[in-house]
Amino acid sequence: MATEADIPMDCQLPEADSHSEERAAKRIKIDDAAAPQNQNGEAGQDATRPSQNGNETQPTPEASKPSDANGGPADRVKGMAPIKKEQDEPPPTVDDDAAEGRGTTGRDQSQRDGEDSRSQGKKGKKKAKGQNTDRSFGRFDDAIPLCSSRAYSPEFSPKECRYGDSCKMCHDLRKYLSEGRREDVEALGGKCPAFEAYGYCASGWKCRFVKSHMQEIEHADGRKELVLSDNRPPKAEPKEAPKPKEDESAEPEASEEKGPNTEERAKSEDELRPDIYNVVTMGQKIQLNRKRLDFTKADQYIQWLNHEGGISQDFHHRRKDQPAMGLEDLRARFVDPPFKPSEKRRLYFGPETPTLAPLTTQGNLPFRRLCVELGCQATYSEMALGMPLLQGSKPDWTLMRAHKSEITPPKMNPGAIPLFDDYDNSRDLKFGAQISGSAHWVVTKAADVLNRYCPHLRLIDLNCGCPIDKVFKGGAGSALLEASGKLERMIRGMNAVSGEIPITAKIRTGVRKDRPTATQIIGKLAFGAREHRERLGAPGCAALTLHGRSREQRYTKTADWGYIGECAALIKTYNEEKAKVTDTIAEPDESTLPNAKDGRMYFLGNGDCFSHVDYYEHIDNARVDTVMIGRGALIKPWIFEEIEKGQYLDKSSTERLGYIEKFVKYGLEAWGSDELGIGYTRRFLLEYLSFAHRYVPIGLLEHLPPRLNDRPPAYKGRDEMETLMASDNYKDWIKISEMFLGPVHPGFQFQPKHKSNAYEAEG
Repeated sequence: MATEADIPMDCQLPEADSHSEERAAKRIKIDDAAAPQNQNGEAGQDATRPSQNGNETQPTPEASKPSDANGGPADRVKGMAPIKKEQDEPPPTVDDDAAEGRGTTGRDQSQRDGEDSRSQGKKGKKKAKGQNTDRSFGRFDDAIPLCSSRAYSPEFSPKECRYGDSCKMCHDLRKYLSEGRREDVEALGGKCPAFEAYGYCASGWKCRFVKSHMQEIEHADGRKELVLSDNRPPKAEPKEAPKPKEDESAEPEASEEKGPNTEERAKSEDELRPDIYNVVTMGQKIQLNRKRLDFTKADQYIQWLNHEGGISQDFHHRRKDQPAMGLEDLRARFVDPPFKPSEKRRLYFGPETPTLAPLTTQGNLPFRRLCVELGCQATYSEMALGMPLLQGSKPDWTLMRAHKSEITPPKMNPGAIPLFDDYDNSRDLKFGAQISGSAHWVVTKAADVLNRYCPHLRLIDLNCGCPIDKVFKGGAGSALLEASGKLERMIRGMNAVSGEIPITAKIRTGVRKDRPTATQIIGKLAFGAREHRERLGAPGCAALTLHGRSREQRYTKTADWGYIGECAALIKTYNEEKAKVTDTIAEPDESTLPNAKDGRMYFLGNGDCFSHVDYYEHIDNARVDTVMIGRGALIKPWIFEEIEKGQYLDKSSTERLGYIEKFVKYGLEAWGSDELGIGYTRRFLLEYLSFAHRYVPIGLLEHLPPRLNDRPPAYKGRDEMETLMASDNYKDWIKISEMFLGPVHPGFQFQPKHKSNAYEAEG
């Protein structure tokens, strides 16, 4: 684990003056008897909630200062973190909305959220075409590229290059190691994280830690050969498959569909990263891209949904001079669906299952893996667009990959809330996928192909809250909040073809801040529209997450947990009154519904959860089943550990540096330890640090609990590293990255989105 001693001399801060050091040394830590107050000014959750061993309780705080209307100290300034007196500089201004998607983004963001880099720039000039022209991260590749035929082979026995003499890449291994790439990275002890984890490095000779897993063998003739080490256990030889009879043999598919050695490369990728699940092969992506996948079953249901949509449209848009059309007329035109949904895997959400929100860009596999290690019980992929999934887009299918730790079952408390009698926690998972789309046929087919290709999914979540302009104008994301009929058809279609994978949805309070519509959406997702519920029953939404802001508010206001509580109470009423509003004769078989026991829908709240006090307060007051955490986890991933232990954790700079080191190692395992993988790891580390610098150590705060939107004034940490980690200057973040990834590649660029670099495009 990296410590202060590991910091390069050129990365250390200048010595502070003696007065500053003396002030820092005289800081008084939060007294053991001090505990947070809740929003009502009363003793916080720590006052009554038992400690981890169940025998002791947290001490009750004493209010030393008068409280304001919100329960906080009267002298507490809104938007400013209450740092103990150190410096009088005002806190930096932060606009999460500016970085959430209003401006320009990188390739992965723009491709998924619909940003158009061809929009008009300043002075009427058109910007250059392309997906990655507005916010470039530069180029971070080798000076002399090594041919892939030499990348994994011993020096004297390389594979045959398919391009022969026309290949323009390097085939001389020793020349590549000496001139074609930069020197080995000395950080992390000079050891390759991938090789340490798996016994083999997927980057081969391109690895920037290659000295740790290479050997020079001297042969009998005196020649010295460079070879790669392989510490993987020997594999058992597969049994030879029986050959088909002559009359049963079928015509093989054209080899051009898979390309040369495509399946071999896909299989080797699975073997090199054995802890990664939901890996879709190149052949499957090509099959999607060339529209060769059979969607007959999905097309049948989509056709039926179109018929149903036409009936509903005729009913809602009938002319005044037409005779009244009631439910009886609808029943006369009703056609049974072509098939019923499959029985779903049962879900569980409870107080002991804090959930990580689907986060664009930063909700990557290494970060999710870190959060799971710190106590997160449910994770979501980054939002993937339905259409690119159907087109076999590699970036979107990469988002579906999960780590082994996410395939384990979450914690559960059987006595907390009603459960299905046949709920099997051992079959439950932590990882779920989130997708977005603007048409019911797109998300229906996307759910169908996810069910086929990604067996390790806990659920498929439909994003109905993304506020990005291009997504909204395209009819997806939060635009679905004003198209409840289409949203219901989406859920029904996805539920019908998703196999045993449950379908969930994530919404906002509405599009406009003065016109919340979540209550109407909840009613239709719980039971279906009025004209459908008696005939079809519930659409099949297993759980619903409500973000306590409207699309118009984005992040400018605090989340409305009062409204979330109202919606939670409404769902409770729906659950209790379900038998009264549903036609029991036409009610679907309960085994086909993915809801909880007695048709109960799980309900999650989301917004501004930044401590265990916030978490348990929302559980107790808003009566949600659990809380989904977004920016709070980005700033301090150990919030899940705080929730588990029920207390504040004052993490030192050394501990926080240890989490950064883990993220780097997980990133190198996921993206590779070559120049390209190091560049990606550095890029996402800098994105992570753009949130992490907001954290204010508990020992420096004058009042508790901390608030997510508060920004501290300039302050000096308890040591030099803590001060460096609190810097909002991206150049300091690069210094931190160099501690683990070595010097920055000359071609690497990092352009901050704005002063704080903070953004989150969750729905």
